[in-house]
Amino acid sequence: MSGTYDLKRSGEQYMFNLKAANGQTILTSERYAAKSGALGGIESVRKNSPTDERYQRKTAKDGSPFFTLSAANGEVLGHSEMYSSTAARDNGIASCKTNGPSGTTKDNT
Repeated sequence: MSGTYDLKRSGEQYMFNLKAANGQTILTSERYAAKSGALGGIESVRKNSPTDERYQRKTAKDGSPFFTLSAANGEVLGHSEMYSSTAARDNGIASCKTNGPSGTTKDNT
């Protein structure tokens, strides 16, 4: 079973979460003014998620590892949760690479 893109509204804006088959959120998108923008963001994650160079491995001010995923033009598509270790973050990236390209979209708008 592959992951899913959970498309929803956030106030007047749209966003999505990429979730693994077990329901855990892997990636949370940026906010979009229009639903079409969010759908375009999903397509961009599908395209860019398999490419390791699109991931930025980062550390928050409190020391928690996390990652962002960017498009080829450098625009950030989404970010992960904060992880307890770099190994856990790297597992999150691997899950994003696996689930991102083939995830189905669940429209909750």
